[in-house]
Amino acid sequence: MQKEMLLALLDQNRSNCYATFKNISSENIRFRLNEKTASVGFIYRHIGETALILGQSFGIETNVENTTIGQSDTGKEYDLQTSRALLEQGYQALEAVIENSSDKDWFEETEAPFLGTVSRIRLLSIILFHNSHHCGQIASAIVKGN
Repeated sequence: MQKEMLLALLDQNRSNCYATFKNISSENIRFRLNEKTASVGFIYRHIGETALILGQSFGIETNVENTTIGQSDTGKEYDLQTSRALLEQGYQALEAVIENSSDKDWFEETEAPFLGTVSRIRLLSIILFHNSHHCGQIASAIVKGN
């Protein structure tokens, strides 16, 4: 039952975020809510990088380079397709972790980059909340930014 619940949470996060992500285009990838906020492209890339980098604590293997965590948006252009692929890799990897974990695994502690020691269930919830938070920023920037 626990596995099904975690998969349902992941699927809901993916569905909610993809409703916004499908609207990201080369025309709005540079949009920002204001000059002090990050661009759609930076945030999009950040979501994918973060899921994979934090996911290493679940045993997810990645060679993704951190170009956004703890960084400021300097206007660097991020390739939309690469960011999309990173995001999808993150969701697929998290799905595999859930599929291959036992119920008791989720209460074990792990060392997570930037976070320290956390339980695996807490780490998953942080990643999903992080995705949703930044998805909301992207939605606002697409609708109200320039």
